[in-house]
Amino acid sequence: MKSRYKGIVFIICSAFCFALMNLFVRLSGDLPSIQKSFFRNLVAFFFALILMKRDHVGFSGKKENLWQLILRSTFGTIGILCNFYAVDHLVLADASMLNKMSPFFAILFSFLILKEKVKPAQAVIVAGAFAGSLFIIKPSPLNMELAPALIGLLGGMSAGAAYTFVRSLGIRGEKGPFIVCFFSGFSCLVTLPYLLVRFHGMTWAQLGFLLLAGLAAAGGQFTITAAYCHAPAREISVYDYSQIIFSAALGFVIFGQVPDRFSVLGYVMICAMAVVMFLYNRKYIQISVQ
Repeated sequence: MKSRYKGIVFIICSAFCFALMNLFVRLSGDLPSIQKSFFRNLVAFFFALILMKRDHVGFSGKKENLWQLILRSTFGTIGILCNFYAVDHLVLADASMLNKMSPFFAILFSFLILKEKVKPAQAVIVAGAFAGSLFIIKPSPLNMELAPALIGLLGGMSAGAAYTFVRSLGIRGEKGPFIVCFFSGFSCLVTLPYLLVRFHGMTWAQLGFLLLAGLAAAGGQFTITAAYCHAPAREISVYDYSQIIFSAALGFVIFGQVPDRFSVLGYVMICAMAVVMFLYNRKYIQISVQ
């Protein structure tokens, strides 16, 4: 199998794993998002430690990168908390799609933080994606799910900021497993005080679903890493949106959820913008090389 096709298979597997993560988070029941986040990140922390040991990555970052590690971890923690809240209160496909706004926010934050240029075509594509998100959010006083939808969008925005700092840290020489380990440990530490004060008792089933959510998230991290090792992002990133299909299918089969026509229109618009961005990036890179 060609390396590019392996990359596509891995990134689709990653999308399925993250869809499963959201499903298990929803199945864990009426627990605070902070408590769900803690157990998800606890599993990810130990997986990152295993990766660090396997790759002989030291548990220490450069002093000059500390503030970026903290900002990456802060935005990442906010992103997970908001995503889990949205998963608990929205149709799974809606929550997943709002979280998938992160690549478009990453373009915005790359301009603001990394001072990378945003081309007019990219700005139009990002605007189109934001327009699509409005059909999912449905900004109206009559929409009872407006607050969870806005929180879901905030999760996508925070994830976009976190990915921007991940890119910056990679440029500065930090290793991926260490960044993941630092973030997971940071997230566990900042949510631990809440658990000590307001821990909600869990059944064995709830604990099992949270551990499965952590395992699914770890599987997603492993497979997405493998995907980008086999093929460049410009060739396979658009396939990550298959998570929406998986989330919609799981939501329908398990919970009987059916997205309304406005949400579906939003999905189509955002996915279309993702495809256009994908094609634009490939064309632009090819022209630059030539």
